[in-house]
Order: sequence, then structure tokens, then C-alpha cells
Amino acid sequence: MPVLVGGTVARPPESRVDPDVDFRVPADRAELTARPATVLAVIAAGGVLGALARAGAQAAVPPSPTGFPWATFGVNVTGCLLIGALMAVLTTRPAGPLVRPFLGVGVLGGFTTFSAYAVDAQRLLLAGAAGTALAYLAATVLGALLAVAAGDTVTARLLAARRGVAR
Repeated sequence: MPVLVGGTVARPPESRVDPDVDFRVPADRAELTARPATVLAVIAAGGVLGALARAGAQAAVPPSPTGFPWATFGVNVTGCLLIGALMAVLTTRPAGPLVRPFLGVGVLGGFTTFSAYAVDAQRLLLAGAAGTALAYLAATVLGALLAVAAGDTVTARLLAARRGVAR
């Protein structure tokens, strides 16, 4: 059921195609008005920042040949937690048309890494650590899903409590 919020129609998150953008709502269509080159530039700039942060984490905690890849695991779970939090924030507090591409796609997309996840699993398999590889594959998927749900839920509740609304 649509609700009037700040002069615009807001629909409950469960009725949206994308949890933080509903292109049926005029205010949410602002993302479409940004020039494609500008959007790509902010995604690239964010991606550089995210990739540098990831590389720093992986350099700080290098994996052993048969050990659990804690750096990549931590980066991916932390990134998913932050993605969930970002989506909750953008759902309740619409931002400029370049915020989501910069932070969500750029910074957090560059920070999280499916490629390193796959390479780590292959490296473990080739080193004869099949059990560690399978545990890593499963733990990353489960951890990432739980982290994004936790980031979204906790952030949404904190924002609702701050506004004095029970959720």
C-alpha cells in the first residue's frame, strides 16, 4: 500500500523490484537522469577505493597454501554486511543519483571479490586441502547471506528506532 513520505509516494520495500529503488516512484527515477559517463566514472572511482581496501586486507593477512583464506572471507562477509546496511539506509533515506552507484557498485563491489574467492578455493583444491576448500566455499556463501540480512535488518531497526517507529 503506497504511503506519502516527504511529498513523494513510498511503497513498502517488499513491493519493490529493487529494495532501495522503485522506478514507479518519480523521486526514485533520479538514478536514470544521471549521464552514463558520469555514472561509470563514479563507479570506477569507487571501485578503485574498494579494490585498494581489499588488497590491503589481503596483504595484511596472506593465506597459507592449505590454510583457510581468512582475509578474503572477512572482506566478502564484511562487504556483504555493509551492502545490507547501505540498502537499508537508501531505502529509508533517498540520496543523490550517484550515491548508490558509487558506494554500492563501486566501493563495495570493488571491495568484495568473487574472483579471489574462486582462486582461493582452486588453490586449496590443488594443494590437496579439499576439506578446507569445501568449508571455505560453504562458509563464504552462508556468511555472506547472513551478513547482508543482518546489515539490512539491524540498520533498518536502528533507523526506525531513531525515527521513533517500531519495525
